[in-house]
Formats: sequence, C-alpha cells, structure tokens
Amino acid sequence: MNSKKYKFTNHLISESSPYLLQHAHNPVNWYPWGKEALDKAKKENKLIIISIGYAACHWCHVMEHESFEDEEVAKLMNDSFIAIKVDREERPDIDQVYMNAVQLLTGRGGWPLNCIALPDGRPIYGGTYFPKEQWIDMLTKVSDFVKNDPDEAKKQAKLLTDGIRSGQEIYQSSEKPNFIITDLNEVFNTWKTNIDQINGGSKGAPKFPMPIGYEFLLRYNHITDDVEAMDAVTKTLDKIAFGGIYDQIGGGFSRYSVDDHWKVPHFEKMLYDNAQLVSLYSSAYQKTKNPRYKTIVSETLDFIQRELTSPEGGFYSSLDADSEGEEGKFYVWTYDELKKNLGDNADIIIGYYNITKQGNWENENNILFKSENDEKIAEKFNISEKELNSIVIKAKKILLKERSKRIRPGLDDKVLTSWNALMLKAYTDAYRVFDEDKYLMIALKSANFINVKIMESDGRLHRNYKGGKATINAFIDDYAFSISAFISLYQATFDEKWLREAKKLTDYTLSHFFNNESSMFFYTSDIDPELITRKTVVADNVIPSGNSEMAKNLFILGQYFYNDDYISMSEKMLNNIKKNTISGGSYYANWDILMTWFVSSPYEVAIVGENFQAKRKEFDKFYLPNVFLSGGKDEGSLSLLEDKLIKDQTTIYVCQNKACKIPVTEVDEALKQILK
Repeated sequence: MNSKKYKFTNHLISESSPYLLQHAHNPVNWYPWGKEALDKAKKENKLIIISIGYAACHWCHVMEHESFEDEEVAKLMNDSFIAIKVDREERPDIDQVYMNAVQLLTGRGGWPLNCIALPDGRPIYGGTYFPKEQWIDMLTKVSDFVKNDPDEAKKQAKLLTDGIRSGQEIYQSSEKPNFIITDLNEVFNTWKTNIDQINGGSKGAPKFPMPIGYEFLLRYNHITDDVEAMDAVTKTLDKIAFGGIYDQIGGGFSRYSVDDHWKVPHFEKMLYDNAQLVSLYSSAYQKTKNPRYKTIVSETLDFIQRELTSPEGGFYSSLDADSEGEEGKFYVWTYDELKKNLGDNADIIIGYYNITKQGNWENENNILFKSENDEKIAEKFNISEKELNSIVIKAKKILLKERSKRIRPGLDDKVLTSWNALMLKAYTDAYRVFDEDKYLMIALKSANFINVKIMESDGRLHRNYKGGKATINAFIDDYAFSISAFISLYQATFDEKWLREAKKLTDYTLSHFFNNESSMFFYTSDIDPELITRKTVVADNVIPSGNSEMAKNLFILGQYFYNDDYISMSEKMLNNIKKNTISGGSYYANWDILMTWFVSSPYEVAIVGENFQAKRKEFDKFYLPNVFLSGGKDEGSLSLLEDKLIKDQTTIYVCQNKACKIPVTEVDEALKQILK
C-alpha cells in the first residue's frame, strides 16, 4: 500500500488484518493491540479506547465514516486517549473480555464494540455504535469523570472487572455423572417453546441459523423418533433455503435475517456460517433424501470455491455486506434489470422469486426469495416441474454472469484456523454424504494446509494466516475444530495419520489450556500474555464453544484409542454444566449432542479387508450419528482393529462398549445389528 498518497497514516499500516488496514489512514492515531500501545497508556497515564469490529461489519463502516475519518473527532481521541483497534476475528479473546464489560454496563452487545478503559486495561464504560455527536459527548464525559474523580473511576473499574471475572467461573460438579433419556426429553421440551412453528428457527427477529441446534435435533429424533423435533429441522431448513438469507443466484448464506421469516438478510457472508450449514444440510439430506438439500450443498460449495478459497488451500474469512457504500447493493435487482436480462422467461423468474415493479425491499430493489414450492409455481405457469427447473437453472447462470460485472463486496482474505477447520469438516461431510471425490480432494488440501502452514512440530497452532505468514497464538476453538475436522477426515478415509494428528493436538491442549481446578479448558493458552482475566467459554453460539467441541473430541478419541481417561474427562466436563445444557436450548446444543452419546452408547464399526472403502461408502448412505467408523485394508494400529482381518474377506464388526457382535460381510446385516 502506498502511504504517500494519504494525508494520514497510523500504526495499523503494518498489520495484515483487512479490518485494521481499513483504518490505517484514519486521522485517529490507532495502534494495534500490543505492548507498545499498552505501555504508552501507562507511561502517559491516558485512558484507552478499545474499538473492536471486523471487516464485513456494516455499522463498523458507518462509525468509521462518521467519526474515525473526522479530524475533529480524531483530535479529541488523540489528545486524551490511546486508541487501539482490534479485529475481533483475529483476537476473540480481547473481544470476549470487553464485550462482557459492555454487556454488564448496558445489557446488550454487538459490533462495533467501543470500550473505554483505564491505563491498566480495566474497563470503565462502553457501548456499541455511537453517532458522531454521541461519541464526542461520551468521550468528553468519561474523560472529565476520570480527571475529576479518579478514585470513583478506579472503584467502578474494579467492580466491572470483578463482574467479568465472576461471571465466567466454572466449578467441578460434586454430583455423580448420570445422563438418561429423560434429560434429553427435558432439553427438547424446554427448547421447543421457543421454536417458530410457522417460519422455523427461533421465534422473533432477527433470525440466526444456529446450525448446531438443528444438528442436535436431528440426533434427538434419531434416538426418540420425535416428530416435532424433525419438523423443526425440516421447516427451518426449507424456509432458509427459500429465503433471502440464502443467495438464490450464487449460493451461500448471509449471516442472519433481520426479519422473522428469513427474507431480508444482513448481507455479509461468513465462512463459519456457510461451513456449518453445509454440514447440516448434508446431514439432513442423509436423513431425508430431500434433493433440495443436495442442491443447497452443491451451490454453497461452488460459492466457497469461487469466492472464498485461496490458491494454497486455505479459506478466506468473509465477504462484506456493503459494496459502493450500500448494504446489499451487489445482491439485489430491479424489476427492469430482470426483464432486460431474462427475456422470454423473465415473467416466470419474476413470479418465482417474488419480484415486484415497486421492489420488495428498499429503493425499488428486490431481494430474491421463494414463498412457494416448485410444484405450485409450475402449476401457476402451466408448465412441468422439469421445465421450471430448466428455466431456473438457466436464469441463475445468466444473472450470476451479469452480477459478476458489478463492483464486488470487500473480501476479508485472512485465513482463520478454527473457521478453516469448520469448512474442512464441511467438505468432508459433503464427501461422505454425496460421494463426490472433488470434495475429498479439497478437504485433503485444506488439512495439509493446516498441517504445513498453521501447525508447529510440537502441535502448537497459529490463529491467523495471511500473506505467507502464520501469526497470533491459537485459541482453544482453533484446536477444537481442527481436531474435530481431522477425526472426520479419518472417518472418511481410514488414514490413521489424521487420528494421530488429532491426538497430538488434543495432548497439546491438555498441556496448555486445561484447568485442573474446573476440568474445563481456558480460552487462551498458558503461554499467552495475560489479559485482565483468563476466560473459560462454555456456551455455544453461532459457533459452538471450544469447550463443548473439546468434550466431544475427547469422547470420540477415547473410543478410538481405548483411552478411558479421555472419556472420563469428557463426562466431567458435561456434568459440570448439565443444568445449563438442559435449560439452555440452542446455546448448549453441542453439549446436548455429547449427552446423546452418554445416553445411548455409540457403536464402533470396524471394516477390515480389501473392499473396505466400498463398504464404508454404503454406510454413509444412512444417517448414523451414533456410529464411529474405522478400518482399512489391513488391521492398522487401533486396538479395535486388532485380530480383525480375515483372509480374502472384507469383514464388518459392530461393537459397543468394546464388545463386538458376530462379524458379518454385508452392510445390511451390520445395520440390523445397529438399528435393531
């Protein structure tokens, strides 16, 4: 970047984060988070502004334009404060601490997140988006308050910091672990009161997809045959697939819907949402064989390859909500644009996607969304579903080509380890369900990218990769999702390399993240510089928590390696927050998935012999969330496979709690032993 053409250049100019670089030429004298800025605040006894956001954040851009590009505002910030900019995606540990502070102060959170702290980093005030005049007013009042009454300011900072620390303490449960089917029933009975029976998802707006919640409901239905649980899954997935939150032309999902029926998206596209939704739609297809779900997976992975994949095999973080300064401009269409581009079939597509002359959104623009199934639409236009499908496919190609001529939304091209691992697992899941070799090839390239570019020889991971450099020490979710992805890759290939890598990462986390007092994992490593508190995150959100994923990993690896200590640790972790899991709905769904395995012991299925790959693929035609597959051409090194090879035969062993049933040679015979 050529700084000479800019009037201002600050300390962010040397950073790799696209979000930080967006602010590198603000008149505000921004610093990145680090020793230089924190030491300067202490030395000059200045308050700290900690401003946190991310590249795809619409309101972050608005506040930058209104305030941080304004020289009057910048003078106030530079004279009285040390201003630090943080990319929340690179440094979620910092974001968690100061988000917690703002939530305690205001009862709400979001981005941009703006927190004022004492020179030692303890927060005293904060909020989210501030219009310019409110921002100036708030900074002035906080600055005056601290100058005029420093003792009261320190008292307030202490109370707030104590609140942050106490709010995340986890203690080992003294109760004996016990998980039974009625616990799962209670989870669902509590949860279903908040399910939107008409539009799917949770009641109200905005609507976030929360994929892990529906993964749990699929598993719950598998155990109980509960029709309501399955209806909640299919209704939600159908409505999302019809809605504007799904990019009907180019594939892929926006982060959330601002309304209560998935029509109007917040247009930013995040890698982690798309990864988890690919996995969820793959699972749902495996369960229902609904062809629409297969289409969603295919189109979304096409989008990932086209727009979020690096040449090295990593995946980029996100696409901005804005282009040309307007939210959603890249994705919306006027009535006349569609008429011009689609010719004779325009009226059918206009009806198909609810297009109107006056626009179904803002400024005569239309968001493409469906409100009826193809059968009804075909009937309306007096054509067959096959004809309709052909017209829609052709129209999508035309509109995608036309859309590609527009100015694109900004790309955040940093590669985050945990999000990449989620997408690696998504490709692996899609390969297993749809048997598309290209998905496996992409998954393997991604896994090797993590191994070569992200991981050190001792198992330590980096958080971030950009411009050929891996930076920032990784957090527990980076490890947790990488471990999970490697386990999945083993299940798809039976290459024990991936199990060994998963175990190496697991043992690293036990050495550097595990808290023996709580039997949970800290978010940060013991080699990281300390923040004002070392947090333990247990609740699942739009991304499941590192703790819930690690508990699942320990359980699965305990099965594969016959390691009872791993399974015991997993059980203790779940037991510590059992009350939360039962009452917490989708915010503890990943924990609830783990509970299904303790309630109903999984099957370990070993496939050994020359024809192992074909047999494995037969199993993957079925939805079997309580089956852990292993095997290979020979016995390998796993205890479960020991003495299992029978000459000139591919043999299947169905085992449970280390006890195996009579070996069989056909998958349908094995399924009878599992689905009895």
